[in-house]
This record gives sequence, C-alpha cells and structure tokens, in this order.
Amino acid sequence: MYTLYSMQRSGNCYKVRLALAQLRIPYRLVEIDILKGENGTPEFRAKNPSGRVPLLEVAAGRYLPESNAILWYIAGGTPLAPDDRFERAEALRWMFFEQNSMEPSIGAAYFWLTLVRGGRDLKMHAIEGWTESGYGALGVMEEHLETNRFFAADRYTIADIALYAYTHIAEQAGFDLSGFPSIRTWLRRVAAQPRHVTMEWSPTLLEAAG
Repeated sequence: MYTLYSMQRSGNCYKVRLALAQLRIPYRLVEIDILKGENGTPEFRAKNPSGRVPLLEVAAGRYLPESNAILWYIAGGTPLAPDDRFERAEALRWMFFEQNSMEPSIGAAYFWLTLVRGGRDLKMHAIEGWTESGYGALGVMEEHLETNRFFAADRYTIADIALYAYTHIAEQAGFDLSGFPSIRTWLRRVAAQPRHVTMEWSPTLLEAAG
C-alpha cells in the first residue's frame, strides 16, 4: 500500500489525494505540516532531500516527490492518463504550464496570503507580480476553455486535476474569477466528476479503498 506524505491545505498535495480518491487507490496518509517545520526534520529529509510535499512512498524505502510526477505514476494505465502519443504530450504541456505559470503565481499567493501568518506583510513586494502573472495564466486557460471542455484528450485527465488544484481556490488568494466564465464552468464540470473530493476531505483507509 502506498504512503502519502501530504499537507491538507496544499494545492499540490490535494492533486494527489483527488486522483487517488477518483482511482479508488487505497493508501496511508501522513500529515506533514510545513508551517511547523515538520518537513525539515532529518527523518523526512532522508526520504526527500528537498523537504517538499507531496511525497509518495511507492514501496518500502522507495519515494517519489513532485505532485505531477506522482499523478503520472498513479494514473498510468487508467483513463486519467492518455496513452496516445499526442494526447499524452498535450496533457504534459498543460501540466508544465501549471507548474511554470499557475503554481508560482496563484499557488504562491494562496500560500503566503492565506496560510502564513503575516504573509501579506512579508511578501507585499511580490503581490503585484503574482497578480499580473496569475491573471495572465487564467487568461490562457480561459481562451482554451472557450472551445474545449477539458485540457487534453477531449476528456477529463490528470491535466485537469493539476490545473484545478490552485484554480478552484484562486479567489481565496484575491483573484476575481467573475471575468472568466469558461473557467467557472470548467470548475463546476471538474467538481461533478465521479468520486470527486474536496480539499478538506481526508480519507480513512476504508474510504480510500472504495
């Protein structure tokens, strides 16, 4: 059975919990509170030298970091991970976009402005840049969704899971989604997928096993 080291309110960790739930894959959940420095202990650093979560233990002593890499690992061979060469590249394109454009802007704003006490004062100099970059990324997504229901393979895939994680909490970080009707429709479409779980949801082993 997998062991997932995760932080409940992390968008990157939520991606993995959502995919595991939708794939009905059982796992053991270990909460790591990075705000308390639990990711900096020698024990955790021995598992992942970068100290980041999520981290998936796929077998005894074998660990896989990076949320999007974990998504590909757990979803391989399922409809959530395209097999077609072009569709697979299409999914990867949007997952790279998520890490390069969404996570550093909307993800960073969410972390510092909603999770870190005093984060707004600490990062006041960065807010304008996050805002500009974040709205730019949302604009790219909106344009795509004006003519597409999902981001890759013309169906719901891990590319949607990757992008949903921070987009669905963007308003908590101060981003106004009222001007992005296609994104708002897509968010509802993703939330309506079978076995969807919210960020607040935490599984028991029985629930995870389905």
